[in-house]
Amino acid sequence: MKCSTCQAKAAIELRRHNAAFCGPCFLTHLERQVQRTIESERMLHPGERVLVAVSGGKDSLCLWEILRRQGYETTGFHLDLGIGGYSPEGRKKTEAYAERHGLPLQVTEVKEETGFAIPELAERTRRPPCSGCGLSKRYLMNRAGLEGGFPVLATGHNLDDVAAVLFGNVLHWQLEQLSRMTPVRPATHPRLVKTVKPLIRVTEREAVAYCLLRGLDYHEDECPNAVGATSLLYKDIINQIEAVSPGSKQAFYQEFVKKLQPRLAAQETVTLRECDVCGQVTTGEVCAYCRMMERARQVTVRRGRVTRTVLEVPAA
Repeated sequence: MKCSTCQAKAAIELRRHNAAFCGPCFLTHLERQVQRTIESERMLHPGERVLVAVSGGKDSLCLWEILRRQGYETTGFHLDLGIGGYSPEGRKKTEAYAERHGLPLQVTEVKEETGFAIPELAERTRRPPCSGCGLSKRYLMNRAGLEGGFPVLATGHNLDDVAAVLFGNVLHWQLEQLSRMTPVRPATHPRLVKTVKPLIRVTEREAVAYCLLRGLDYHEDECPNAVGATSLLYKDIINQIEAVSPGSKQAFYQEFVKKLQPRLAAQETVTLRECDVCGQVTTGEVCAYCRMMERARQVTVRRGRVTRTVLEVPAA
């Protein structure tokens, strides 16, 4: 098979594009595709400081590398989730990339910020680990953007990610979530940072190929908390459809964003306000993050009382 651009021996076939590329041409193709996404969706503007959420995995390092090569002024933001056997490796890969390229990096430890690592938070609140983790990430990333004066936060969500989330939300008709599924989430409140997803036209497979060809040392392991997650099932279903009908994945998401999402967003009547506890944005008096943290603290206090009571019981 020959490269569709230069006729050299192809290294990767992209059936949804009805094309194949050699290594150098694939790198050029992917970087141009991301740049076209940024421009068409008006995600980033020249001279803007960009906070890039970086886990150390393939997608976030792929994104940071592309933005770096395209000349954007980027700062990495890494959340150490405190997941034993997983988080240290992701942090190591992130710090190594930043050091190699002389890029600024902010690291925040969830346990240091909240008093609980993600596994502890899940155990105390009895929430699925991914639920508490996602809520913590959104809260802490937005706060980092505000405190650092960044006008935009870029995340490494790829086409597989957004298509799987869309599939799940449609399956359960989560209209509120569907109305917010856009490549760009504008700052609709002074306490919100604009969030963008430049990799929405890049598949997981393409991100892996890009990292390998660029020699990026990324964290390969999947989060242990993701085992059995429904999002993985949704990805598998969509990939099966994609194998039979190349291009379905991209069409599913892009046509939704073009034809249905604007109608859903137009019907949204949510009023935003500032949380009475932390000042971050919420729709009620207290935001979901503060409610979650209060629940975790209450469990800790109750356990402390039980421990003291047991210790104070006199010996028979």
